[in-house]
Amino acid sequence: MKKAKAKKYKMDEYVPSMIENPSIVDRIIDAIVILICVLVAFCSFIPMWHVAMSSLSDGKLLITHEGLVLLPIGEWTMAGYQHLFKNAGILQGYANSLINTAAATGIGFLLCAVTGYALSRQTKLKGFMTMFIMFPMLFSGGLVPTYMVIRSLGWVGTRWALIIPGCTNAMFMIMMMNAYNAVPASLYEAARIDGASHFRTMLQVMLPQAMNMGSVIILQSVVGQWNSWLNAKIYVPNNKALWPLQLWINTIVADNENFLRTANPDYSRYLIQYAVIMAATLPLLVTFPFFQDKLEHAVIGGGVKG
Repeated sequence: MKKAKAKKYKMDEYVPSMIENPSIVDRIIDAIVILICVLVAFCSFIPMWHVAMSSLSDGKLLITHEGLVLLPIGEWTMAGYQHLFKNAGILQGYANSLINTAAATGIGFLLCAVTGYALSRQTKLKGFMTMFIMFPMLFSGGLVPTYMVIRSLGWVGTRWALIIPGCTNAMFMIMMMNAYNAVPASLYEAARIDGASHFRTMLQVMLPQAMNMGSVIILQSVVGQWNSWLNAKIYVPNNKALWPLQLWINTIVADNENFLRTANPDYSRYLIQYAVIMAATLPLLVTFPFFQDKLEHAVIGGGVKG
């Protein structure tokens, strides 16, 4: 009992020494970091708040207003959103953007995962294939040759032209290759010794360890695909049933530019330019916290062979 008490006393003695009191320099650095984070958050939040409040303002008063809009000017109104969603194409655009984003992100990540795994293995053609993949990062055929290839495949006027050409890129493949290279070689060797095939090794051993980078690629793909509109304007200009949300917004804003030239202008149409920004960015703002949670939890973890 005496020995146990003596041991407990010693442990209690050591605990306070494990607590490190931050110095004045550390506190100053922490304050500077917090201040910078607050400023960045402020600079990111204020423009979106300005757009949101402008979209709810009185159009006639908003035209003559200068500076930031921190509260709706005049009476609150949803007229801008009403004008926007009167166009049935907006809902169709939402559906098309969701389909295109999900399909392109899924196909693109599959290609990145498989290609990155192949490039990360020590094979005779690893150097050549790495250079072959990196070459398009430096040189591009341009828009016209790309259009000719898409046309020769018979994809012009179809959804495939909106999904396949931009579903991934060489940079994402190189990023996945580097993520696989960061996985301990002992995990790969253990799986191969146990008789796992390359596909099973990639899917059950390597890919879970590389999902930190994989989550970043998925997030960037989702944002890029959601904001894509140029491919639709080039490949499906006459098929409005396939237009994504961004192309509908581009068309609506262009058609709304000359509303002031009419005899009795509807000033609420001035709000459309703010309403479309909120309509396009709100889905990303809502879904981003879910991606952030994935990024925080999908860290590269160690593995223990059992």
